[in-house]
Amino acid sequence: MSRVPTRLRLTLAFAVMMLLVLAVTGVFVYLRFRSELDRTIDLNLRTQTAALVPVIAGSETGLTTAVQSPLLRGHESFVEVLDARGRIVAATSGLRGSPLLTGGQLAVALRHTLLLTRGSTPTLAEGSRLQATPVTTSSYGRVVVIVGATLDERSTALSNLALLLALVGPLALLIASVAGYGLASAALRPVELMRRRAAAVSASEPGRRLPLPAADDELRRLGVTLNDMLERLEESFAREQAFVANASHELRTPLATLKTELELALRRERSAEELRDALRSANHEVDRLSALADDMLVLARADEAALAVRRVEINVAELLSRVRNRFAPQHSTIEVIVSNEMRLSGDPDRLEHLLGNLVDNAIPYGA
Repeated sequence: MSRVPTRLRLTLAFAVMMLLVLAVTGVFVYLRFRSELDRTIDLNLRTQTAALVPVIAGSETGLTTAVQSPLLRGHESFVEVLDARGRIVAATSGLRGSPLLTGGQLAVALRHTLLLTRGSTPTLAEGSRLQATPVTTSSYGRVVVIVGATLDERSTALSNLALLLALVGPLALLIASVAGYGLASAALRPVELMRRRAAAVSASEPGRRLPLPAADDELRRLGVTLNDMLERLEESFAREQAFVANASHELRTPLATLKTELELALRRERSAEELRDALRSANHEVDRLSALADDMLVLARADEAALAVRRVEINVAELLSRVRNRFAPQHSTIEVIVSNEMRLSGDPDRLEHLLGNLVDNAIPYGA
C-alpha cells in the first residue's frame, strides 16, 4: 500500500468506509421493512379476528359465515376452526383439512390468544402468520378460531427490496468512490502546485517561493515551512558564493607573486645567492598560501558548526611570543610587551591563528 498514490489510498479508504455505511444502512432498511411488514400483517390478523369472533359466537351458522367472510376473499387470508380435541370444525377451502396447530399450541390457544409463525407446508409454500383465539360457541363449545395470512407477498416484497439494494448499493458505492477521488484530487491540488513550483526552483532563479493555499491549514503550514527552508538554503548558497569569491581573490595575489618569482628565476642564469633569494621568496608565498588554506578551512568548519574549541589556561606572554617568532625572520622589529603573569582561558591554536592573521594584515597595512 505504501507504493499506491496518496489520492488512490484516500479513495480506497473512502470506498471502504462507504461500503460499511451502505451495508449497515441496507441491513437496517431491510430489517426495518420486514418489521413493518410483520407489524402490518399482525394488525390485519387482529382486525380480521375481531370482526369474525362475534359472528362465530353469535349464531349457529357463524362458522359458515366466518369462512365465507368478505374479509377473506383475498388469496392471502384464511380461517380454520378447531374444537377442543383438535378436529377441524370449519376451514377455508384449499387448506386440505390439515390442522394448523399442534397439540401443545392448541392447549395454549384454548386458554388465551396465541400469535405465531408457521413454516412452509405443501399448501402454504412460503409459510404463514397465524393468530389463534379461543371462542365459546353454542354448538361446539370451546373452539379455537385461527385466522392466518400467507407470507407469499411478504417474501416477494422482501426479495424485491433485497434485489433493489443489491443493485443500488454498488452503483451508489461507485458514484461515491468517483466523488471521493475527485475530492482527494481537489484537496491535493495545492500540494501538486507546490511540487511543480519546487521543481522549477533553481540556483539560477533565487527568490522563488512555493504558492501557499488560502486556508490556514496543514498544507499552508507545510508551504510556509518549505519556503523558510528555501530562504535558509539561499542564504547558505549566497555565503558559499561569497566565500568562494573571497577565497579566489585572496589566492590570486600570492599565486601571481609566486609565479613571477619563479619566472624571474628561470629567465636567465642566476647565481647561487640569487636562487636562494628566489626560493626564500617563493617559500614565503607558499607560507601565505598555506595560511590562506588554513583560514578557509577554519571558516568552512565554523559555518558547519564543526569548529572544535579546546579551552585551557594560556600564558599570554608565551602565546604572543610564538606569534612573534613566526614573523621574526622577515620582521625582526616586532616586540611583545605584556606581563609574564597574565593568564586567559581559551584555545591556544585558534588564538594563535587569530593573532597571526592580525599581525599578517598589520605588517603591510598598519604602517
